[in-house]
Amino acid sequence: MFYLVSDDRSDQPTRKCWDCGHEDSPRGSSVCVSCGSAFDSQTQFLMSVRWNAAGFDAYARFFQKKFKHPGILHPDDVFVHGNVLCSVVRYRGEALLLDEASPLDPEQVLHMGQRFAGLLAYLHHNGVSMSRLTRANMLIRREEGRMLLFDPDVEQVYDGPVPDGRRSVELRDLGEMLRRFTPVNANRLRDFFAMAEEGAFANPLELGRGIEELFDELNGLVPMPGVAAITDVGLARILNEDNWGWIQLREDVFLYVVADGMGGHDSGEVASEVATNTLCRVARERFAKIQNVTAETMENILDEAFQEANNTVKSTAEARGNDMGTTLVAFLMSGNVGLMANVGDSRGYLFREGELHAVSKDHSLVSKMVEQGRITAEEARTHPHSNILLRTVGTERNVEIDIFQVELQPGDRILMNSDGLWGEVEDKQITELLSQYEDPRICARELVRAAHHGGGKDNVTLMIVGV
Repeated sequence: MFYLVSDDRSDQPTRKCWDCGHEDSPRGSSVCVSCGSAFDSQTQFLMSVRWNAAGFDAYARFFQKKFKHPGILHPDDVFVHGNVLCSVVRYRGEALLLDEASPLDPEQVLHMGQRFAGLLAYLHHNGVSMSRLTRANMLIRREEGRMLLFDPDVEQVYDGPVPDGRRSVELRDLGEMLRRFTPVNANRLRDFFAMAEEGAFANPLELGRGIEELFDELNGLVPMPGVAAITDVGLARILNEDNWGWIQLREDVFLYVVADGMGGHDSGEVASEVATNTLCRVARERFAKIQNVTAETMENILDEAFQEANNTVKSTAEARGNDMGTTLVAFLMSGNVGLMANVGDSRGYLFREGELHAVSKDHSLVSKMVEQGRITAEEARTHPHSNILLRTVGTERNVEIDIFQVELQPGDRILMNSDGLWGEVEDKQITELLSQYEDPRICARELVRAAHHGGGKDNVTLMIVGV
């Protein structure tokens, strides 16, 4: 958990100077009695709170290192309060990378990868290894154009450098994160970071050298306009079981995917990832083998890739001995022809000339009840059985897939999302936000914010595709 806090503690007789560390200045003093620094009543701090006691000692040892690296926002203070570990840093208006929608400019992605490869090499040299690296560990200082490591998940602090065999773990996480921010029309960059995810680089130096070679190769590449995606854990869940993906299949053919996994830890998030990755991979392989792209071949390939994704999730569930599954909605676009396919209750909409039109069809119990006239669409939103799905990916082999063809027009927008959005935000408000924000990345962020205001009871993932 992250909090914005101040040190305005009227219940304490003294206050701490955050410049020199002196703690005994009188509460009413305007300057530090030790170093003379002025106390600013408006000073804010960013505080993280952790509950996993197993990591407290390693984090405390990291704090004791007092790193002076320009890429590390080192804690000003770390302390245990009750059964939680609190880490405090001076807040200077930094933004959370968690709030950034994809994509970023390719050069920006490469710079980010280069900086964090260097930072990881520095930490490894100084004996610090992390258990994971996520967007939650990064802040953005916009005025400086700088990314900062914040509140790292420290696994171990060695007396000497991190052992060679332990220096690739964080690179997998970094590769996954950078791939997420890669534009849909940058397959070369996407494939490179996918290699990092798969463990192709033994240490940060190898990754950094690989990134260096990509700068000239990708010089001048401009991201596809009008496209954005974002995923958020919400306000009530600990685990994000949603997933999303996009990929360029031909010069003018693109595939976009959103999935909402079910089954809990080590199940739901695995199912959504397997389904998304399989769908993109199989579609790419099939398109590489055809000469002419027609609506019929597009539909056949989309159906094949969907079935392969379904059966792969089923096989993974059987191998793990669990009942994992996922919803899946995909949009395949070539020119003015779009195909929307779905299983479950993740949705696809068409936004045209200020109006929102549902394209996909929910495979849920309440949707069936609305069809039968037993309840209204409004009653379905709050029905106690709204979470019961009649069809999901990975439950049975050879699932039935709905595919809808959409004749696209310039200015259209496709919105795909998990039920964490449409379950918390009514269509009217979604329409208003799509109308208000032309920049898809800003619009995506505002839609997530609306889902939070609506309750944030579930993970929320969404993708906007402009025509």
